[in-house]
Amino acid sequence: MRIVTGSYTYTFDDIQHRPVAVIGAGTLGRRIALMFASRGGTVRIYARRQEQRDEATQYVTEALPKLVADRGFGAVGNVIATGSLDEALADAWLAVESVPEKLEIKIPLWGEIDRAAPLDTIFGTNSSSLPSRLMDENLHDKTRFCNMHFYMPPDITAIELMSNGQTDRGLLDTLLTVLPEFGVHPFEARKESTGFIFNRVWAAIKRESLAVVAEGVARPEDVDGMFKLALGVSVGPFQMMDLVGLDVVLDIENHYAAQFPHLPKNVRDLLQSYIDAGKLGVKTGEGFYRY
Repeated sequence: MRIVTGSYTYTFDDIQHRPVAVIGAGTLGRRIALMFASRGGTVRIYARRQEQRDEATQYVTEALPKLVADRGFGAVGNVIATGSLDEALADAWLAVESVPEKLEIKIPLWGEIDRAAPLDTIFGTNSSSLPSRLMDENLHDKTRFCNMHFYMPPDITAIELMSNGQTDRGLLDTLLTVLPEFGVHPFEARKESTGFIFNRVWAAIKRESLAVVAEGVARPEDVDGMFKLALGVSVGPFQMMDLVGLDVVLDIENHYAAQFPHLPKNVRDLLQSYIDAGKLGVKTGEGFYRY
């Protein structure tokens, strides 16, 4: 298989023997690292804080053997956490950024990644609401950059790919072919779309669920209980928001509201009240539920 990233090419053998760099060690960053480590290769996780590096390494180390055993294929890879961006990106075939949904963080970070990465590294942002076009101003070669939005692996293994408007077609075709090797399933948004594919649908469900609670019509557990019974799923909207993190949910809602000013403000006010109380969800031990 020939990999095309702008003017650079390499083979599938390169993918098997070159590392993946995951930039960011939060809830999603460590889960992304887990999936790429499940084929026996090397994954390097970059985070500035030692605490995050330790937590991410522990999560992947504990979850990886079970993941490989449960799905019946793959191999336990090597996971390294580092506070050096240069070390994380050395010889990487792919760099996936997973940091907070704030352009003031992402734009300068991508400039740092661009300076440190090999010239043929594929660049993907895990942003769930921001088009990659908005954060590529410091990249010298925009053809190797795209949105690469993971949901919540290994439980939800869908990925959405979306061009920045200049992304090389061969790069997108390569990712569509290669990513299933790591136990994840890519889908392509065929044109730029705020919220991509699934998140546009999910945003409407999430927003209306928050509105029902903000208006005092129901409690979070009522909405979740009916949602699970009606659709036969294991978690409801409020449980999902707690898992993602209410601060992240609010960031995403703010992005939608900036583009669509008609969206109701009460849902964002409700989220802000929980955040102000330090209730961010699973990661703080309490959100809409206690953990």
